[in-house]
Amino acid sequence: MSGLARAWSVALLGIEGRLVEIEADLGAGLPGTKLLGLPDAGLREAKDRVRAAVRNSRQPWPDRQITIGLSPANLPKMGSGYDLGIAVAVLAAVGAVPATKLRGAVLLGELALDGRVRPVRGVLPALLAARKAGMTHAVVPVESLVEAGLVDGLEIGGAAQLGDVVGWLRDELALSRPEPRSPAADPVVPDLADVVGQPEARWALEVAAAGGHHLLFIGPPGVGKTMLARRLPGLLPPLSPEESLEVTAVHSVRGLLSPSEPLIRTPPFVAPHHSVSVAALVGGGTGLAVPGAVTQAHRGVLFLDEACEFGPERLESLRTALEEGEIRIARQRGTVCYPARFQLVLATNPCPCAPAREADCSCPPAARRRYLGRLSGPLLDRVDLRVRMRPVTAMNVAGGGTPEPTEVVRTRVLRARERAERRWAGHGWRSNAEVPGPALRREYRLSPGVTALLDRGLRCGAVTARGADRCLRIAWTLSDLAGVDRPEDEHVAAALEFRDRRAV
Repeated sequence: MSGLARAWSVALLGIEGRLVEIEADLGAGLPGTKLLGLPDAGLREAKDRVRAAVRNSRQPWPDRQITIGLSPANLPKMGSGYDLGIAVAVLAAVGAVPATKLRGAVLLGELALDGRVRPVRGVLPALLAARKAGMTHAVVPVESLVEAGLVDGLEIGGAAQLGDVVGWLRDELALSRPEPRSPAADPVVPDLADVVGQPEARWALEVAAAGGHHLLFIGPPGVGKTMLARRLPGLLPPLSPEESLEVTAVHSVRGLLSPSEPLIRTPPFVAPHHSVSVAALVGGGTGLAVPGAVTQAHRGVLFLDEACEFGPERLESLRTALEEGEIRIARQRGTVCYPARFQLVLATNPCPCAPAREADCSCPPAARRRYLGRLSGPLLDRVDLRVRMRPVTAMNVAGGGTPEPTEVVRTRVLRARERAERRWAGHGWRSNAEVPGPALRREYRLSPGVTALLDRGLRCGAVTARGADRCLRIAWTLSDLAGVDRPEDEHVAAALEFRDRRAV
């Protein structure tokens, strides 16, 4: 006599979820368990974990030939999140639990040998995929209830033990429910008023925040490059509900969410060390690639301090992400596409010896050129704003005033962002930095008198065609900050000055 039962779980390809049907078949033959459907090494061990968990939960484990199939069979399956679904499918096949509630329900969780349900990564993107596929119920580890509660439209239950799920299937007890979400307190961000001096760099930071532009700071140690970069997220607008879920899903896959406040509402700030590998920076690994720092910075800021120390290979790996807003990584088990629409902030010293005063530099000219040459021309062409910072000569601001705080600057930034959003609303672009060059040159073309200086720069080779498009984007941002409808010639001139190669 053969028993067959089905349960459902979710496989993650990057941050995209695919529904997986788990079938358990009890057949004739010597007792044993076969696991089919391209499992990885961790998943192949599930048959031993599940058997121990079921027995230690005082549930019957069939002394028969068990075949467990994970479908689609050609989809790679990784991780231990299928344990709970496998256990329930086997119990339903042997008749220990009814299969009525398994229709329309997904089960996520790793099983300990004593039957405890352990949390797994990627609960949020898995449940978003389950909801999209038409599922109505979800069972998750009780530690993941807060994260699972971010998904509306699913009836969520939390289980601490395999026995809790068995009782729920038998209608003997109810699973835990997510608590109602309460408004979270606004995070504390570093204040721009802490930065002494550097008016040009502060203005560049404001322009970068208003238009979503990439930024490069060059200056000796201690002038405030890192302080300014860390204050950029405080100037950016909060994430929309869709963006919050998107960013939270990325951090869920990486296992970086806070258990108490999983929803990320503010732009993330990621600052990898200059010794980071290429795989850690853009994503990588064996089997299927995991997201890297550029994906963790999605909808936020990626800050590379001491950029010239990163090395050409790591810096050049950013070029595709900067241009396309996503990163595609091919590995043995498939190709994944991760979102990577971030603002890049680079900070570097002007030379290897990096004295406090440039006049004290002991580096020969060739060494300085070699050092800054690590920032290649194609990479710099994608950086909109370049600022040379000078040493601070006085601790007090000229005139006795105090530097503008973040809140004042942020008000101007949000006003400029609103103007840009209204202008590009029909196209779906959120900031000036996202607007393609052809749209700026055709639909929103400026008069020849306004772009005369930019045309001259193209003719003499001072800017490339890509650089000219980026100058136009900066000019639109400057006009938004000035509160005028269209850029004027002074805005184009200021945009060209921001991209002056002599700053590098």
